[in-house]
Amino acid sequence: MVEAIPTRSRASRCRWRAAVPVVLRWALPVLWVLWASLAWWVEPRESTEAQLDRDLATGQVVAFQRSSGWADDGAYWGSRPRAQYAPDGGMLTWTVSNGQHRYASGTPLAFESYPAEPDSSASAEQEARRAALADARRADGSTAYRIGNAVALLAGVLTVLWLGRLIGGAPPLAGTRWFWFWIGLLPFGVGVLAWTYRELWRPPPVPVPGRGSGWRGVGWLILASVGISLLVSVARIVLGTTVVPG
Repeated sequence: MVEAIPTRSRASRCRWRAAVPVVLRWALPVLWVLWASLAWWVEPRESTEAQLDRDLATGQVVAFQRSSGWADDGAYWGSRPRAQYAPDGGMLTWTVSNGQHRYASGTPLAFESYPAEPDSSASAEQEARRAALADARRADGSTAYRIGNAVALLAGVLTVLWLGRLIGGAPPLAGTRWFWFWIGLLPFGVGVLAWTYRELWRPPPVPVPGRGSGWRGVGWLILASVGISLLVSVARIVLGTTVVPG
């Protein structure tokens, strides 16, 4: 009786350790597809002032601000660009009710000013724009915010699952832990997918001789990041910012 308890405990731990790679093998790609789909949807898209007018006229704008550019967390692939607020900035950024973010370059708009006294010379169009912008600031943007929060949550879950397995699981076979750590920083979560494929879907039967070191991982991170950036830039030129936003 005394021996049976630890035996069952060990068997349970063995089953759990065997189940984790199987679960992650499917969970990580599925989570990545969900993240990539939502991240593509909310990625800022270049637009025009005319589109802003149309969005305001149809009541779709739920957030609006003038910005000087974009801020990004840089190293973390799951971070999203944030518009840097600037009252006199040269970029207009706005969010529509379906969660998409748009931006356009432009001069200060007439409906952005709020004089203390009514301007009798203001045109009816300017007054309509001013009223539409005021309505946009009071609009319910809960759907747009929920989509943005879902993107951040999925990226965080992906990172935690990948790091947890990389650090706490069995030693990787195709590269060292440091090698995969640096590879995991590749843009768009490509490194996490590479680790999933090489270590969970197609692992070598035994550790690869001379498997990748941390320094090799840094080198691949730099080269692959440049290659991915160039590929995205070319795709944006060929397919347009609607298909490849940013």
